[in-house]
Amino acid sequence: MPKLWNETIGAHRQAVQEAILDTTAALVAEHGPAGVTMSAVAKNTGIGRATLYKYFADIETLLSAWHERHVAGHLEHLAELRDRPGTAGERLAAVLEAYALISHHRDHHGTELAALLHSGEHVARAEQQLIDLIRDLLAEVAKEGTLRKDVTPDELAKYCLHALAAASRLPSKAAVRRLVTVTLAGLRASR
Repeated sequence: MPKLWNETIGAHRQAVQEAILDTTAALVAEHGPAGVTMSAVAKNTGIGRATLYKYFADIETLLSAWHERHVAGHLEHLAELRDRPGTAGERLAAVLEAYALISHHRDHHGTELAALLHSGEHVARAEQQLIDLIRDLLAEVAKEGTLRKDVTPDELAKYCLHALAAASRLPSKAAVRRLVTVTLAGLRASR
């Protein structure tokens, strides 16, 4: 087949896949991940079920692909905050607050569904990217002289992630912001 034909087919397949994932995201927002069915995705995307099954073998594969894209969007947002103007300390505070708010808003799926969505390789990759992002910011904060010196930036990055995971159980955004403040206090160099 000519190269142009292959590019056109590839672009069409990518557009259909994105439409399927957009529909899945809308259905997840409306019904939660456990309320999404292949029939509803096909109907709301405007494609036949047979077409949907050409892209995703089952609901688990579809939800996993949706979750991977969802997590990637969070990482992009955190990277944008990391790269904005300001001191390293200000950017670190913005990244940690955004991560804590993401954790606070995280959907609390059923145990079985959570195991499916959070067991994929993409989650381990995303967590490592997040640790690297925070570690690198912490190294910049260390150059500013405001980071504690008795713990490595890598260990502090892991501390931040584990401390801020508690945001998922907090009752309000105000409580999440207090948690971020406490976490940041734990990073500061003693005077």
